[in-house]
Amino acid sequence: MGLEEVITNYPIYSLIVISVAVTTFSTIMHKWLTNQEHLKNLKKRQKEIQKELRGCKDPSVMSELNAEMLKLTGVMMKSSFRPLFVTFLPLLLLFFWLRGIYDSILDYWIWYYIGFSIASSMIVRKLLKVA
Repeated sequence: MGLEEVITNYPIYSLIVISVAVTTFSTIMHKWLTNQEHLKNLKKRQKEIQKELRGCKDPSVMSELNAEMLKLTGVMMKSSFRPLFVTFLPLLLLFFWLRGIYDSILDYWIWYYIGFSIASSMIVRKLLKVA
């Protein structure tokens, strides 16, 4: 039995397996291609700033903290580009292939995929301790 035949016979189950596999691949690439310790420190500092902002009344201090928060967000976004470049083309090709198969057998398949991916991403990120 070929892969397309399995997908056609078991569309939901195959979509779950595919979304978990793609999410796992993407998460592993993110972990290997980013400095996890640096990202964890940035997230820790962001939480500290959020705490400071909650108790802050001085507008000048608030603007300073917001500027630092914006800078940290930019650094974190920039660090996520490398894994994006590695995974973008293979995943784009995979989605074109999946669309060709699932469009005819499962309405709203992309929403199922997104839901399964979000759920599996939370689990995989916790298991792999990804920042």
